[in-house]
Amino acid sequence: MNDDVVVNSLLTIPLSELSFRFSRSGGPGGQNVNKVSTRVEVEFDIRQSPSLSEVQRQRLLRRLGHRLDSNGVIRIQVDDSRSQWQNRQIAVGRLGRVLSEALKVQKHRIPTRRTAASNSRRLEGKKLRGRLKRGRRGSD
Repeated sequence: MNDDVVVNSLLTIPLSELSFRFSRSGGPGGQNVNKVSTRVEVEFDIRQSPSLSEVQRQRLLRRLGHRLDSNGVIRIQVDDSRSQWQNRQIAVGRLGRVLSEALKVQKHRIPTRRTAASNSRRLEGKKLRGRLKRGRRGSD
């Protein structure tokens, strides 16, 4: 397994900052399920991480607020595979993707106006539809 989690070109998190917890997983797997702790839960403390700059920390806390506990820790739980090692790989990969997405700077959207031609086309379409519907009415 790699020594660190590469989030993007500016941020790499060493595995020493992650904590892993293993437990028994449900689902298919025969007796393996009853014997081996294959479910992996990886935790990363955003507030205490020395790898993050203050700007990165604030952006992660703001964008991932719904996924964090009260201490600023993000947890990712994986029990996709019957192998603890594979689940660990998947969990670390998911954590990297979640952090990478949260750190992306969103483009500032500049609102645009409809052109006069597109507006008149829209209104003509509405009038045509209204005429068509009016034509369906029967004279009672």
